[in-house]
Amino acid sequence: METSIDVAIRPGAHVQPRGVRYCVWAPDHERLAVQVRRADGTVARLPLEPQPEGYHVGEDAIGAAGNRYIIELSDGTLRPDPASRFQPEGVHGWSECIDPHEYRWRCTGWRRPGWRGQSIYELHVGTFTREGTFQSAARRLEHIAALGVRAIELMPVADFPGSRNWGYDGVALYAPARCYGRPDDLRAFVDAAHEHGLAVILDVVYNHLGPDGNYLSQFGRAYFNPEHHTPWGQALNFDGPDNRPVRDYFLHNAVAWLDEFRFDGLRLDATHAIRDDSPRHLLAELADVAQERGAFLIAEDERNSCDILRRPDGAGAGLDAAWADDFHHQVRVALTGVQDAYFKNYAGSPEQVAATLRHGWFYRGQPYPSWKGRPRGEPCDHLSPHAFVLCIENHDQVGNRGRGERLEHLIAPAAFRAASGLLCLAPYPLLIFMGQEWAASAPFLFFTDHAGELGTKVSEGRRKEFSEFARDHASGLGTVPDPQALETFTRSKLSWDELRLSPYATVLHLYRACLRERGAWLEEVAADRARWSVEALERAVAIRYRPAAGPERLVLTSLEGGARLSLQADSRLRPPAGHSWQLALDSNASWIETAAGAPPERVVTCATSALPGVDTLVFTAPATLLLVARPTEERVRS
Repeated sequence: METSIDVAIRPGAHVQPRGVRYCVWAPDHERLAVQVRRADGTVARLPLEPQPEGYHVGEDAIGAAGNRYIIELSDGTLRPDPASRFQPEGVHGWSECIDPHEYRWRCTGWRRPGWRGQSIYELHVGTFTREGTFQSAARRLEHIAALGVRAIELMPVADFPGSRNWGYDGVALYAPARCYGRPDDLRAFVDAAHEHGLAVILDVVYNHLGPDGNYLSQFGRAYFNPEHHTPWGQALNFDGPDNRPVRDYFLHNAVAWLDEFRFDGLRLDATHAIRDDSPRHLLAELADVAQERGAFLIAEDERNSCDILRRPDGAGAGLDAAWADDFHHQVRVALTGVQDAYFKNYAGSPEQVAATLRHGWFYRGQPYPSWKGRPRGEPCDHLSPHAFVLCIENHDQVGNRGRGERLEHLIAPAAFRAASGLLCLAPYPLLIFMGQEWAASAPFLFFTDHAGELGTKVSEGRRKEFSEFARDHASGLGTVPDPQALETFTRSKLSWDELRLSPYATVLHLYRACLRERGAWLEEVAADRARWSVEALERAVAIRYRPAAGPERLVLTSLEGGARLSLQADSRLRPPAGHSWQLALDSNASWIETAAGAPPERVVTCATSALPGVDTLVFTAPATLLLVARPTEERVRS
């Protein structure tokens, strides 16, 4: 490990056995003070002592958890603590002293599982339930655990301006959003998830801060580097003069989420926009911090770069995995035929879908049309399959559509089920976006709650943003919901009553069946590229698994239907000698509940669940099939 964390400069207010210790980095100020509001309502002023490198430190001997406080700058301006653990009055108001050790953890035997290709359930706290709180989300953990995923990923919860936001406008980076609950409510959510056997991942944003309530530059201009820029705001100073305290601020932030809330991993937003030309990238230091704690890191990075990941030769920044959106784009184009914006870089053909599944990324150094033909990506077959997280939906791909339509809103039900089966039975970690598992009717729209002129600019900018998307432009940009409208937020909330209705329950049972297969055998065999292969067929793709022990399995997917596949004549599909294929799963099966709480019985639409002697499979509709090689009756008798 090359990165060490200095507790002496840990920013924020920290409750001690006796009193509270304050630490603030404010290099532009010779003097700082803290105004503390006691439980009885009186306000005390505590001058902080200047330290080397621009830090200011002080101890309040009679301070306690629950005290409200605010930082007094040298010119008398009052600002919230940049490392506040809670902002009960909003991101512009007074901070609150929080003692993370007051919470009594119930799941004391939990150990971080490390990264081993988990299946992930992504959710937005504010729209996951009607109440939109940590407590109400915890009441739905049984549903997530029963689904069969191994981890939950929370969209960013760092506090933001207003009462609703995706979370990527966060400005109080250490403080859970007060509209979701108090810090102990978040701890209780993580605790309950662990009791259900679920790891919890937090999405964090280390490439920019939101536009409203971002006071860092008032503490020190060196928080930002004018030599760099991001699409969303000022670039943080990770490589300019006085960058070490800025780097430490974000390293301590990662430590706070991992240590104080016991998250198992972090998802790093848009790592390609973390501008850092230092000899050792911030990502590598974050990886050190995570690895030291047994936690894992997942990147969102558009470059398809091996350099950010943990490579077999020990090179690279050391992150465990990255979102691999090429698969999503190929499937979306295959199913919708729409090739606007960045989708124009994909054909969605069986050959391209198969190539993406074979390698993890489709773009591995080929010219990328949207980059004016410059190459994108690099060869990646030397990386573990666990390094690529696939999806057919996530918050970006749904919410960045003008009207927030999910994939299931755009295509036929059979096509959505076929894509779902392929996702779940592919040899890579997967991500399911909340509600996807039952083909939820609710859209996921972009929503904000900015005040005044900023809110107006956000609304106007949102409409302009979709000028590149023909699907939205042709139908009129005026129909794009106003992100500032409360209705835009409420429309995005899931309707859990749908689970009682047949069309939705059918999809849910399919996801549960597929994820049971993953847990039973797929995750183990998928880790070894030598144990599986991917083939492009006519109007279909095939994934063949050859585990070291147990039967071979064959996944066949026709996203558009119309495929005719020869199970005997085609050597790529032929069962092993002395075996025949048995149908184990059909995405077009119908499902019935046998009894409350009992596993469903599958009613297969094929005439038989065994396929001995069957030479040709005809896909009359989009479908995914899972076939298992079983000894033929003749071989069993012998």
